[in-house]
Amino acid sequence: MEIGLGTGKDQLIFAVETSCDETAAAVVLNGRKVLSSAVASQIDTHREYGGVIPEIAARMHLESVNAVIEEAKQKADIEMEDVTAFAGTVGPGLVGALLVGLNAAKALSLTYDKPFIGVNHLNAHVCANYLESELEPPFICLLVSGGHTQLIRVKSYTEQEIIGETIDDAVGEAYDKVARLLDLPYPGGPHLDKLAKQGNKEAFKFPTAHVADYDFSFSGLKTSVLYTCKKFTPETLPKADIAASFQEVVSETLLKKTVKAAEAYNTNKIAIAGGVAANSEIRRKFFDLNEKGFAVCAPEFRFCTDNAAMIASAAYFGSNVIKELDAEVFSRM
Repeated sequence: MEIGLGTGKDQLIFAVETSCDETAAAVVLNGRKVLSSAVASQIDTHREYGGVIPEIAARMHLESVNAVIEEAKQKADIEMEDVTAFAGTVGPGLVGALLVGLNAAKALSLTYDKPFIGVNHLNAHVCANYLESELEPPFICLLVSGGHTQLIRVKSYTEQEIIGETIDDAVGEAYDKVARLLDLPYPGGPHLDKLAKQGNKEAFKFPTAHVADYDFSFSGLKTSVLYTCKKFTPETLPKADIAASFQEVVSETLLKKTVKAAEAYNTNKIAIAGGVAANSEIRRKFFDLNEKGFAVCAPEFRFCTDNAAMIASAAYFGSNVIKELDAEVFSRM
């Protein structure tokens, strides 16, 4: 069965996503219209550990996956026989967690005799920009998440070329580490973003790493924040100013590199994706580019963090997918 653009028929993709700490299922029509998106978050459980515990995450996925699948089905008001294909995340992610969602999607495929599609989690984040939007390739996409920072040249629906990436910490990792230095709750990124709004972004001059072309480096920035924090006592630590100054360097670095790539590849279309794309300052800076001749797109907040709707979209558009039932999970790129 042909799936995706050019078939001339409406297609329903039912997807399951369990790559980290959120159990998700969704039904998406023709890669864009989200009929349902159900997510069971584990944040409250992992918060007491200050991070995701893989064994706990996998066990909680097992406990939640059937209920989340049923919720997605009910919200979409469909029968499983109406589904065109089932999709699941193959990686990257936590192996034990990935296996839960992937095997659930494979089981649904076998039960209802429908095609199965394995999806790359990072490509799916890019495809989140197609949800409830009219964005079409080509464009430059900045992918910023907890474990990855990449500049991607999206040539077509099926072709994505990584033209730059981090050589050390991802943006999300840098946010989480700095948040811990400031004694902020888990997950650190959103709390740091909120705190930064109260601070002076010019209070501290943190360094910007000079790396080649479109690559990124945030390890030195994180270390500079660490040494700055050590100059103060817990009582005198200017948390808001440090947060604002740190966020200014990060957001400016991301912006400049992305604009440079867009200009080099002769496109005015820019998209951002991944969990950190929900950051208010990063979104503000990027959307301000619309006043400078660029066309900027970002997923709705609910589609920035891990979700199954983006998996369904990637499956439909055929972005780095595996159409085989023997597809296996992988932890890293």
